[in-house]
Amino acid sequence: MPFMNVSINRRAVLVGLPAFFCAASATPLAAAEAAIATIEERHGGRLGVFATDTASGRTLEYRADERFLMCSTFKGLLAAQVLARVDSGQEQLARLVPYSEKDLIFTSPVTKANVGQGALSIQTLCKAIVELSDNTAAILLMRSVGGPEGLTRFVRSLGDTVTRSDRYEPDSNQTDGLLDTTSPRAIVGCAQKTLLGNLLSEGSRNLLEGWMISATPGLKRLRASFPSNWIGADRPGTSLERETNDYALARPSGRGPLLVAAYCDAPKLDMEHREAVLRDVGAAFVAWTG
Repeated sequence: MPFMNVSINRRAVLVGLPAFFCAASATPLAAAEAAIATIEERHGGRLGVFATDTASGRTLEYRADERFLMCSTFKGLLAAQVLARVDSGQEQLARLVPYSEKDLIFTSPVTKANVGQGALSIQTLCKAIVELSDNTAAILLMRSVGGPEGLTRFVRSLGDTVTRSDRYEPDSNQTDGLLDTTSPRAIVGCAQKTLLGNLLSEGSRNLLEGWMISATPGLKRLRASFPSNWIGADRPGTSLERETNDYALARPSGRGPLLVAAYCDAPKLDMEHREAVLRDVGAAFVAWTG
């Protein structure tokens, strides 16, 4: 079956689903669960989804507690950790972090373009990891918070007993048991506390959400299926060999915020097709919201 164009995805996802999906008696939750199961069956691989409507407390779950590689979705958590340190006086957004050519690795657009300066501020590095997934910036910031173990301690402080950070980029993108994994439910829980809770100051929350709104790597994923009157913010992650992931905050007009995470582990699909899977999930999520 051909993969669907983003612009028609919210309608196209309904094509070919079992008859009970479209039955008038089907609840939005049952319909969404059926849609996600069908997406997984149609495309192959393993798909994990968790969503919550923060106003009503309703949740949508599909393999929500299974583990997936975080890939670069960890960068949203890392930025939140750094901002929490700023709020507590342990860090300063203006502090310059020195680096050189020898620190650069692949997918580092901001740090590579500015390496001649010899240093970048904490704020610039945070913005770079969230908006453009800059890998060198992530390494520099992770060193400042105590390495992968420091990030794990941070998520534990949020009550998350699942998510774990074990390795620096690029090794963290390689599947190895439980290393560097999360679950859709766990990542949404962290996102709710960092983006919508009282963990961060209002100024820090606004910075983090603003960077996620401006993020470009995930624009063909969950957010591609959001209605035009929604404000969407996301932090995607990718392992070129097998995973394409995303978690997003959505602010529909006139209602409370929504959170959704989708993790697709499908080594037989290329990234373009895995992104199509996440667009289909986005369409099912939007339909579930009513």
